[in-house]
Amino acid sequence: MDDGLAFWGATLLVAGLFARLYFAGADQTAFQLTEVIGLDQATNAITKEYADVSYGPWRVPVWASVGQYAGSLLLAIAVWRSGLFGTARAVMLLLAGGTWMGVLKGASIPDVLVTVLLCVALVPLGVRVLRDRLPTPAGRSKVLSW
Repeated sequence: MDDGLAFWGATLLVAGLFARLYFAGADQTAFQLTEVIGLDQATNAITKEYADVSYGPWRVPVWASVGQYAGSLLLAIAVWRSGLFGTARAVMLLLAGGTWMGVLKGASIPDVLVTVLLCVALVPLGVRVLRDRLPTPAGRSKVLSW
């Protein structure tokens, strides 16, 4: 596998996951606020402070979230070039990396489908690793391959 490409892809993707952690914390705070001060007051408070809460201090979560998109692209290219994933599985990985994130963003049916596709792409690799049969990259994949 192109080690540098895979390393930077994974590093950026993990940074994006930390951004998701921040966004989930902000979501949880907003939902808990409704129990403490009521729905109307919580809605007004969150609406008033939404920009500050959703972008985070110094916009760090926003910049970190870029890592999800760039990282999944680099990682998909690396696993495809190495032959570890074929084109279909690399595209599934890329689609999952393109899922929108942020504070108080809703999930939709396509988000669930993309997550299922990511599982379809990764489960065979995970099963091989758990059975102590480490995957051996087969070299550059064909354009249309699993």
